[in-house]
Amino acid sequence: MRIDLNHGPQELAENNGTGSTGGAAANVSSSGALGEDQTQLSGVHAQVEALAAQASQLPEVRQERVQALRSAVQSGQYRSNPEEIAGAMFTHMLTVSAA
Repeated sequence: MRIDLNHGPQELAENNGTGSTGGAAANVSSSGALGEDQTQLSGVHAQVEALAAQASQLPEVRQERVQALRSAVQSGQYRSNPEEIAGAMFTHMLTVSAA
């Protein structure tokens, strides 16, 4: 968006609800005077707030531990037991679905 200070104020077109706003939420009141700014937030704002709340409850990523595990896997030093992993996944699924 570019603001040109060389032009005077522009008249606002009356919004009767039939025009398209190109996806942006807009609200022009017929009782409002020219030059009054009005805004209406779309539902995206509420979605962003909900996602931010969810993200704030996620556990912190411990980069040191992630890097240590990555190095162990890449060097071949990390050994896993498939039975233990399957058991832990099964237990996790049971506790999550019960909650």
